[in-house]
Amino acid sequence: MHSKGDSSQAKDDIDLLDELLNKTNCAHLHYKVQDCIATTKDWRKCQAELKEFRLCIEKNQKLANKDNV
Repeated sequence: MHSKGDSSQAKDDIDLLDELLNKTNCAHLHYKVQDCIATTKDWRKCQAELKEFRLCIEKNQKLANKDNV
């Protein structure tokens, strides 16, 4: 059973996810993965999209670490 607070928490979590993805400039790739999974109904068929997203996130993490040094 979900309370009204659960719905608000889920919305906040989604907003935070969107904010974090937009900071990485990888949001478009995240949505590409989601679209692939929704279309194929099988994440295993989306390996190219997943790899592209992972590489984007890793690149962003390296840049962030470099800036923090």
